[in-house]
Amino acid sequence: MIGNLKPLEIVLIIAVILLLFGAKKLPDMARSLGKSARILKSEAKAMKKDDAEPAAPTTETVADPTPPAASGRTIQAAPGDVTSARPVAEPKPTTQS
Repeated sequence: MIGNLKPLEIVLIIAVILLLFGAKKLPDMARSLGKSARILKSEAKAMKKDDAEPAAPTTETVADPTPPAASGRTIQAAPGDVTSARPVAEPKPTTQS
């Protein structure tokens, strides 16, 4: 269906999109679409990598169940995307009296 579009129809579609969203919003929309595509690609690679690795626990993970306290953990959205990396807030243990 897309292959059947004539040049005039493509220009008309682009003009309608410009009228609906405006010229200022289009670069932001394209940028967010690109970030979403990078995130989706990195998550798909991570899922394939997780499927390839065996799920059997090793002796190292069983022997040391506590995470290191001195290291700061961060969540990073996509490889190379440092603007959206943020620190993870550790939950504080609650004491009951």
